[in-house]
Amino acid sequence: MASIALPRIALPRLAASGVGPGRLRALAASRYAGAGAAALVLVLAVAILLKLLGPASHDPNAVRVSLTSAFGRAPPGWRETLVPLHGPAQVSQDIIRLSEHPLPPGVGWRRAGALLPPPAPGAPLPAAPIAGFFAPGPAGPLPIIAQDGRTPFEAYRRPFIPNGRPKVALVIGGLGLNERATQAAIETLPPEITLSFTPYAEGLQGWIDMARARGHEVLLETPMEPIDYPDNDPGPYTLMAGAQGPETVKKLEWILSRATGYFGLTNYLGSRFLSSDGGYQTFASAVRGRGLAFVDDGAAARRTGGGMVRGSAERVIDDQLNQTAIDQQLLALEAGALQRGQALGSGFAYPVTLEKVAQWSRALDQRGFQLAPASALTRQ
Repeated sequence: MASIALPRIALPRLAASGVGPGRLRALAASRYAGAGAAALVLVLAVAILLKLLGPASHDPNAVRVSLTSAFGRAPPGWRETLVPLHGPAQVSQDIIRLSEHPLPPGVGWRRAGALLPPPAPGAPLPAAPIAGFFAPGPAGPLPIIAQDGRTPFEAYRRPFIPNGRPKVALVIGGLGLNERATQAAIETLPPEITLSFTPYAEGLQGWIDMARARGHEVLLETPMEPIDYPDNDPGPYTLMAGAQGPETVKKLEWILSRATGYFGLTNYLGSRFLSSDGGYQTFASAVRGRGLAFVDDGAAARRTGGGMVRGSAERVIDDQLNQTAIDQQLLALEAGALQRGQALGSGFAYPVTLEKVAQWSRALDQRGFQLAPASALTRQ
């Protein structure tokens, strides 16, 4: 059965109402009675379907809806539909009335006659773990794809509504080991900044919970073998380029079980591992199978996605650890966003990095850009 992506103008005057934990159940409703009105509704539905039928959308900001006609079964092919979540819904309750469930964050929807606004910019993200997105593992809970097909990527990412401006995103990593730096990143950086945490951190779940409570989406760092290993050793659970597949998966599962609430993984080092075909494909398959994204710091920029939701930073903003160099890298990110419509950078939680990023982000909107979470710049 085909899926379609409905543009915002597809069904004029539509208002949606909520998202359930599984698929949304939408019941067609009409103020008109009688067989003639019923036939008209079904004819219009078929016409819209035939006009819009096309390949399935991969828009991560879309929700799946099952439709049922108030006068019987829905027209053939209109059982599965993708409705974008960009901005207020546009279809009237006369046509579609969604079930009464909690609203998705980040979007104003009409429910029980009241238009609910998007949450405040710093509103907390839902507490982790979210039911249906984890299962017990040998060392702790592991992320899984929910029974209705929704992924941890979709459940734990920060909602985002583009406003048409060039998008700039930043991942700040190395968090969880230094208490002062971790707390400063969580509390002083805007919630649109994505934070990444080391799996070796004590109290990791507490840090992730704190970050999500401040509105930050979270990545989990995956130690990977660098080219100068063992002089540069990322720790006992490093993914090795020459390891057999089961060993790589076992180490990865330990990393994944350290906490919940992350929408994806990012690399910690990994120049050798990421250049290994066997190692990378094993990693990509495991990440894809658990519904996670992989956002690298640029080390895997030439690698294809392997079926994963992918993002790759185009520059590290604090390779040179001084204020002038960081300012130049941030300006270069803006230039990249102007040229391509979006740009993703990465950095480490050095005090000078946190200070400069906080200053830079405060004036970003005035310069005509939109600060975005890293998940909004991913692709599949």
